[in-house]
Amino acid sequence: MKKIPIFLKTILFIILAVAIIFVYALSIQVTKPDLEKLVTKMPNAKVILGQLFDPDLFEASTTELLKINLDLPVPCGSAADEAPLESGPRIIINPSCGNVGDMVVVEGFDLGKKSPISLRWILADGNTMGVKSFDADENGAFTIEIPIRPITVTADGKAPQIQAEVSMLSNKLVPSQALKDVVDAIMVTIFMALLATTIATIVAVPLSFLASANIVKKGCFGTSVYYFTRNLLSLIRSVDSLVLAIIFALIVGYGSPFGGVLALVIITTVSLGKMFSEAVESIDPGPIEALTATGANRLQVVWYAVVPQIIPDFLSYIIYHWDINVRISTIIGFVGGGGIGYYLSQMINTFQYHKAGTSLLAIIIVVMALDFLSAEMRKRFI
Repeated sequence: MKKIPIFLKTILFIILAVAIIFVYALSIQVTKPDLEKLVTKMPNAKVILGQLFDPDLFEASTTELLKINLDLPVPCGSAADEAPLESGPRIIINPSCGNVGDMVVVEGFDLGKKSPISLRWILADGNTMGVKSFDADENGAFTIEIPIRPITVTADGKAPQIQAEVSMLSNKLVPSQALKDVVDAIMVTIFMALLATTIATIVAVPLSFLASANIVKKGCFGTSVYYFTRNLLSLIRSVDSLVLAIIFALIVGYGSPFGGVLALVIITTVSLGKMFSEAVESIDPGPIEALTATGANRLQVVWYAVVPQIIPDFLSYIIYHWDINVRISTIIGFVGGGGIGYYLSQMINTFQYHKAGTSLLAIIIVVMALDFLSAEMRKRFI
């Protein structure tokens, strides 16, 4: 074989280098990297990341529900003014009476640090009308201005009241509602992956034999079955799992875990089917030839010569795909597939980054745990 001259090698090398430089230059032009923007916008990212790294895990437990009422005659002189408390948990209204259309200032004191408060009117007829819900400040105090409406006037000498319903918090920490929601969502994700992997395995096993040349590619009919199954697996594999999740979310409902399971079943079936078929095609043909020579039928050959060789590979692929499906379930949830991904997308879309941080922490813990678990299962059973 003639050797390529050195000058021709040099020219080819130069052409290849120019082509590579052109491709990367085109990539930079298309992606439009903006390092200046990355630096100038970093303070915004710092705030968001700070909240993501401060997950909402625990909260102070509620020990007492305290209701504090104070009369507010409307109009002034329609009922006797009530003297406010001078110590302890209390509210003060300034002025102590008013007319329709006036604004009054309601202040609270000694209500407990960050205690949740619901402020409402208790009307003269006993009915209630909500004003606002909020948290007290670090000193257990609040100040709020509210309008006096016509519905709040004194009736039959009975003045309306302003009521502050305070959830007094203790120093005992309990799991936050966000943590409880995240645990529920992550369990949904794990079971989505488990159910999808199980169903996909049941469907993929027979498909893998139909897509194995050494099993079915014999005769005109067997060859047709082989190529049809192979092409079907390749065709479905070309559809991304996110696209399938969007389609099923539109069918069964946005946020439904069932849609995510259906998407995972399809994508896992074709992936396992291809991997299983390659495992079947790579087996030692010796046992097959030996059993065939003894007059064993096709089913006996598969059961006694093929299955014992492929079980370790099959188990390894199944465990691996369950691990993968837990990760994919997180992404599928972003497009309406349910589970922890759906919860995470809701928290990010509503700017609740502390709760989003809780879900991210749960995802990291579960993924690490499954990595360890799958590795141990492979050691023990494969």
